[in-house]
Amino acid sequence: MEAILNSEQEELLKRTRDVLGRLRDVLADTAASPADRTALAESIRQLDELFLLVLAGEFNSGKSSFINALLGQPLLEEGVTPTTSQIYLLKYGDKAEQKPVEKGVWVQTAPVELLQKISIVDTPGTNAILREHEALTAELIPRSDLVLFITSADRPFTESERSFLSQIRDWGKKIVLVVNKIDILSGAGDKEKVIAFVRDSARNLVGEISAVFAVSAKQAQKAKMGQPQLWPASGFEPLEEFIRDTLDDDGRFRLKLLNPLGVGHKLVKKQLDAREADLESLKEDTQLLDDIEGQMTYYDEDMQRNFKARLSEIDNLLYDMEKRGDEFFDDMMRLGRIPDLIRAKRVERAFEMAVVADTPQLIEKRVGELVDWMVEQDLRQWTAVAEHLAKRKDNRQNRIVGEGGPREGTLAYDRQRLVDSIGEATRRAVETYDRDKEAEQMADSARQAVVSTGLAGVGVGLGVAIAIAAHVVWVDVTGILAGIAAATIGLLILPARRRRAKRELEEKLAALRKKLMGSLTEQFDREMRRSAQRIADTVAPFGRFVRAEQDKINAQRDQLVELEAHVVGLRAQLQAGEQR
Repeated sequence: MEAILNSEQEELLKRTRDVLGRLRDVLADTAASPADRTALAESIRQLDELFLLVLAGEFNSGKSSFINALLGQPLLEEGVTPTTSQIYLLKYGDKAEQKPVEKGVWVQTAPVELLQKISIVDTPGTNAILREHEALTAELIPRSDLVLFITSADRPFTESERSFLSQIRDWGKKIVLVVNKIDILSGAGDKEKVIAFVRDSARNLVGEISAVFAVSAKQAQKAKMGQPQLWPASGFEPLEEFIRDTLDDDGRFRLKLLNPLGVGHKLVKKQLDAREADLESLKEDTQLLDDIEGQMTYYDEDMQRNFKARLSEIDNLLYDMEKRGDEFFDDMMRLGRIPDLIRAKRVERAFEMAVVADTPQLIEKRVGELVDWMVEQDLRQWTAVAEHLAKRKDNRQNRIVGEGGPREGTLAYDRQRLVDSIGEATRRAVETYDRDKEAEQMADSARQAVVSTGLAGVGVGLGVAIAIAAHVVWVDVTGILAGIAAATIGLLILPARRRRAKRELEEKLAALRKKLMGSLTEQFDREMRRSAQRIADTVAPFGRFVRAEQDKINAQRDQLVELEAHVVGLRAQLQAGEQR
C-alpha cells in the first residue's frame, strides 16, 4: 500500500475499511468464534502492511529452494528433511540476518529489491512431523494476499496438499500452483501430463486457479548463481513475468483489498448459515409452543366435556330423588292414607327412606370422584407440558456431536440453560403438589354452597350437608301435611295439597341443584383458569426467549445480508479492474 493511490483506489480502500469494520462489529454481537474474529482483525490490519506472499506445500516439495531461486540468494536452508521447522517471514533489510520475533516465527531480512514491495512467508510442510507447524501455517492463510502452493513433480497433489488447499479455498484466496522439480521428469510428455493432472485436480477441488507453472527451482538458482544456460529449462521466466505483472502497484492494491474481502465474505457466509440454522431451530421452538397451546385447547375442550358428563351424573341423582318424591306424594296423599298422614313422624321416616334414601352419600361420592379427577388431570397436564419442554432440550443435546454441551453465549446454550431452569422449577412444584389438600379445598367449596346458614356446623361433610338440605325440604312438606290434618278433608283439598307438595319439593331441589351445580361449575372454571395460568407461567419464559432470539437473529441476518452485498460488490469491482 506504499504506492500513491488515485481517487478511485482511495474510495475503494475507504469502502473496504468501512464494510469490514461494520462486519467486525456484527461478529462481536454474534456467536462467531474467537479464531474467526481474530482472522478478520488480522486481515484488516494487513491493509496497512506490505503485500504478503505465502508459500505453502509439503516438506521436501522445494519451498525453500524456490524462495532462494526467486530472490537470487541462498537465504534459506535446503535439504531432504523438514529443514523449515519454523515460519520464516522474509522482509527487506540492509543485510541478511535472522531473528525470532514471536513464537514459531523468525524474520529473515535481505537487501533484495523484490522485498521492498512484498513480504514472503516460508511455511513448514503441510505434512510436517510437528503438527503445531501445520497449525501455524493455517493461521497465516487468512492474512495472505496471494498463495503460491508448491507441489513436487515426483509426488504431485498429495492427500495432505488436497486437505490444505481446501482450507485455502474456504478463505477465498487467490492461488497460484507451482509444480517444482520438473528437471527429474524424462521428457516434455511427462511434464505435460503432470501439469494437466495438477491443474485438473486443483480445479475439481477448489475451482478456478489463477495459474499453474512448472519450474525447477534448483536449475533457476544455479542459473542466477553463474550457470545461465540452465535458465530456459528452469521454467522460471514465465513465473517471474507473472509475478511482476500481477504484483505491480495496481495488482498489489487489488489483491491487498481482495484478501480481507475474501476473509470477510467467508465469515459473512458462515454467520449467515449459522443464523439460518438458528432460525430453523427457533422454528422448532415456535412449533413446540404452538403444540403446547394446541394441547391446552384440546385439554380444555376434553375437560369441559368430561366435567359436564360427571356433573350430569350428580344432577341425575337429584332428579331421581325428585321423581321418587313425586311417586311418594302420589302414594301417600290420598284418602286411603289419611290415617298415615296424621302420624307425622312415621311419614317423615317413610319420606327419608323412600325419597332421600342414600342420595346424600351417592352425591358425596360422585363429588369426591369429580374433585379427584380434576386434581389428577390438572397435575397430569402440568407435568406433560414440563416433560414436553424437557424433550426439546434432550433433542438439542442429541444433535451435539463431539462436545460436552453447547458453547456459552450461543443460542443452544441459552436455550438449554433456560429450559433447565424451567424444568427444575416445575420439578420442585410437582414434588410439592399436595393432591389431598387441593381436593379438600375443592370439596369444601362445594359443601359450603349447600349448607344453609345456621343449619349445620363448619365441620360437616358434603353428604351431611345434602341431608340437611333434604331435611329442609321435609320441614316444608310436613307443613303441607299439617295443613291437611287441620283442614276438612275433601276431594278437592287432597289433590291441591299434593300438587303443592310436589311443587315445593321441585322448587327446593331445584334450589339445591342450582347451588351444588353452580358451586361445582364455578370451582371447575376457577381451577381451569388457575391450571392454564400455571402452565402459561411455566412456558412464558421460554416463549419470551424464543421471540427475543427471533428478533435478534433476524436483525443480525439483515445486517449480514447487507454486508454480503457490499463485500460481493467490492470484490466484483476489484476483479473487473484486474481484467481490464
